[in-house]
Amino acid sequence: MAKTEVATKETTAVALASDFEADAASGFEGMQQDDFALPFLRLLTTTSPEVSENENARPGMILNSVSGQLYDGKKGITVIPCAYVRQYIEWAPRGSGSGAPIQIYPATSDILSRTHREPGDNKDYLDNGNYIENTANHYVMLINDDGMPEPALIVMKSTQLKKSRKWNSMMQTVKLMGKNGPFTPAMYSQMYRLTTQAESNDKGKWFGWEVERIGSIEDMNVYQAAKQFASQITAGEVKVKHEGDTVVEDTSSVPF
Repeated sequence: MAKTEVATKETTAVALASDFEADAASGFEGMQQDDFALPFLRLLTTTSPEVSENENARPGMILNSVSGQLYDGKKGITVIPCAYVRQYIEWAPRGSGSGAPIQIYPATSDILSRTHREPGDNKDYLDNGNYIENTANHYVMLINDDGMPEPALIVMKSTQLKKSRKWNSMMQTVKLMGKNGPFTPAMYSQMYRLTTQAESNDKGKWFGWEVERIGSIEDMNVYQAAKQFASQITAGEVKVKHEGDTVVEDTSSVPF
C-alpha cells in the first residue's frame, strides 16, 4: 500500500473520529430506560440452553446475555462493583407461568415467614405453589478487552449466596489511607476478577463464582462511569427485567 494511501486513510479516520464525537448520542433521544436491556453476566452450567445450542459454549464459561459474548471461566472477567441490592423474588413453578417474576419483594420483607418447605426440597414455597428465591444482585461495570466499561448485572442465589456475602465482606474491609487516616473507599473504586470453578456436594455438581480483588481503579474516566452507574441505581433509574430460570446456576439435583 502506498504511503499516500495510508496517510489519506489515517486522515479520514481522524476526521471521522472528530465527527463521531461531535454527534455523540445522536439518534438515541427517543429512548427511555425501558428500551434498553441490562446485560446479565451468567455462569453457564450443563443445564444452560446455550451449552447445547452454541458449539463454543461450555459449562463453567461466563455469558453476556445481551452481546452473547462468552468468557473463559478460568481466565475470568474484570468488574467494578457499583451497587448491591438483595431481593426476594417470587416465581411460578418451573414449566409454568410467563417466565417473568410473579412479584419482587425488598430484603426487608417478611415474605419468607409465609413460606414452607416440602420433604426433600429446600425451596421456600408459598401456599399458592409459587416459590421464593433469596436473590443477591451485584450491579457492576464489566471492563472489556479494550478497557471500556459496560454496565451489567451478576445475580447470585442458592449455593452462590455465600459467595455474595464473602464478596460483600471483602469490599467492606478494603481500607485506603487518606489525609485523616484510613477510610473505606466507595464500592465503585475497586476492581475485582471473577472466575469460575467446579463445585459439588452430596446432591450434585455445578459451577460457582470465585472473587479476587485486583486493586483500585487507575483510570479517572472509568471511575466516573462507575460512579454515575452507581448513582443511577441508587436513584432507581436502572430497571432490571429478571427472567425465569432459563439459566440455572446449579444442576437440577442440587437444592435451591
